Amino acid sequence: MSSPVKYTLTGNIGVVTVDNPPVNALSHAVRQGLLDAFETAAGDASEALLLVCEGRTFIAGADISEFGQPPQEPFLPDLCDRMEASDKLFVAAIHGTALGGGFEVALSADYRCAVPSAKVGLPEVMLGLLPGAGGTQRTPRLAGVDAALQLMTSGKPIPAAMAKEAGLVDEIIEGDLVDGALTYVQKLLDDNAPRRSTSALDVPEHDAAIFDQFRAVLGKKARGQVAPQAIVDCVEKAAATPYEEGVAYERQRFMELMGGDQSKALRHFFFAERAAAKVDDLPRDVELRNVESVAVIGGGTMGGGIAMTFANAGIPVTLVEISDEALERGLAIIDRNYAGSVKRGKLSEDKAAACRALISGATDYSQLADVDLVIEAVFENLNLKKEIFAKLDDVCKDGAILATNTSYQDVNEIAAATKRPQDVLGLHFFSPAHIMKLLEVVRGEKTADDVLATCMKLAKRIRKVPVVAGVCYGFIGNRMLQPYAQQTQLLLLEGATPEQVDTAMENFGMAMGPLRVFDLAGLDVGYKAREALSEEEKGDPAGYRVPDLLVEAGRLGQKSGSGFYSYDENRKPTPDPEVHKMIEDTASELGIKRRDISDDEIVERLVGALVDEGHKIIDEGIAQRASDIDVVYVYGYGFPAFRGGPMFHASLTAG
Repeated sequence: MSSPVKYTLTGNIGVVTVDNPPVNALSHAVRQGLLDAFETAAGDASEALLLVCEGRTFIAGADISEFGQPPQEPFLPDLCDRMEASDKLFVAAIHGTALGGGFEVALSADYRCAVPSAKVGLPEVMLGLLPGAGGTQRTPRLAGVDAALQLMTSGKPIPAAMAKEAGLVDEIIEGDLVDGALTYVQKLLDDNAPRRSTSALDVPEHDAAIFDQFRAVLGKKARGQVAPQAIVDCVEKAAATPYEEGVAYERQRFMELMGGDQSKALRHFFFAERAAAKVDDLPRDVELRNVESVAVIGGGTMGGGIAMTFANAGIPVTLVEISDEALERGLAIIDRNYAGSVKRGKLSEDKAAACRALISGATDYSQLADVDLVIEAVFENLNLKKEIFAKLDDVCKDGAILATNTSYQDVNEIAAATKRPQDVLGLHFFSPAHIMKLLEVVRGEKTADDVLATCMKLAKRIRKVPVVAGVCYGFIGNRMLQPYAQQTQLLLLEGATPEQVDTAMENFGMAMGPLRVFDLAGLDVGYKAREALSEEEKGDPAGYRVPDLLVEAGRLGQKSGSGFYSYDENRKPTPDPEVHKMIEDTASELGIKRRDISDDEIVERLVGALVDEGHKIIDEGIAQRASDIDVVYVYGYGFPAFRGGPMFHASLTAG
């Protein structure tokens, strides 16, 4: 089997080329090939070495197929040290992305050049790890402490120009990379440029207080996560000790993280997200439908966000409302959202204007005759949705996909309102739709394979993470939210306070505690949904009595200034004695004796409620796999990724 690394002599420059498609991952064969190339170069007439990569990118990181496998020599840290120790000038030429171990390889070179479109980064923190091949030691020596900490604790890649400004890239190459890099290397030789082992450099001067400042910020921003704090420790060690001591410490911390639960969870989630995009029983050769135009029915917050999602992906959208006045309101919401994105620096003014130009309005369904996909996003009334789908059935062209954004209604009933149920499915976006990444793709009984496959592919195009769900009340996410919400209310009645429940779950890692979430969403939403249920479907009255009383008292949540909490003009929550009394009185009426409840019990019962329902969902075939549920809860409900999702967390804690 031929090596994915080849070595050729071009004049006095030895060119080492990695060719391991699709992303030149650092497999064992690549590592061995690099070592062999450097050993060969040590005995030939080359005066300098140039590392380049074939294909669309430089080395983009580790080989994920080797995750969890016993490591094989040569180990990456040893390889980087060996390449850095070469007695010949060593230059890395970067295009595409140099990420993780790939960038650590580049950091072991004397100099780095890159095309303007290249990006570099150390994203190990995303997997609960730190750069383990000298990255935490070499990066601050080149870029300084502040830039190194920003790069590694965020995990986000930076463009070549920013990398050059930071000292991580030395030369920007315009035009052909290999030709330009060869010219650059020859110039270095002609100028007698010195060897510059990164590990031998001193860390630039810095304020020693920066480490504690970063720890404090990360304590809030990355609450509960161990890898970001370990990165700070390693950079602090780089600043205070010789390279050999610092890199030994880095290796020790890397191995601790690799064996820890958080990295196991994040690595699980890495694969879970990729698995979620696969539908097990779909034929591989199914022909996709063309989607180049979209209509959204309903111009509220959700409908506007969905329209923006498609426009941001370059797909023209028609927003449909019942009147000119309602349409004007809907388009105004979109305008405000784009203005906000520009103000926050998320979009340039030109990009926002270009996206906005793709959104038009209509009040007449006849204007939807030629669209490829229609998404209904009106409020949750089954009869209204069925009326809309009957209209769409009359006006839309054959082959158009008809989707409902319902959160919990029966997609099969909605499909039955048409003469083409095979073209109908659910596309459940999460609010705000133009920001949230999750998309539940709800497969009806009669949804055609090509409709499902098209929408799974389309989700990637609009930068969403799709998860297939079967039809049941609430699908995956909202169905699990029911027992979670009921258990929350029982905890309150049994002795916990709203602030204790929320704090316990936020300390566990949830983005927001359950009661703050309910206030944010609006307590009237659940109230109205319960009105449509039978007493049997509602379950134990203790599970919803307090929120019903709050709604009936006009406490709808943030939008009314009060719910489980009271809110000031900035929507900052404050515990409310009136709510505490309401909870205590309700417990007394229901004959529930209140007691002290620990934070551990709160977490165990709430996560347990999710997991128990998750198992039912799997048993019923509503979700394809347990890891799909984890993806739904991390991306849609703020479950901490560093715990892997509720199902993985339960498997880990079960031993």
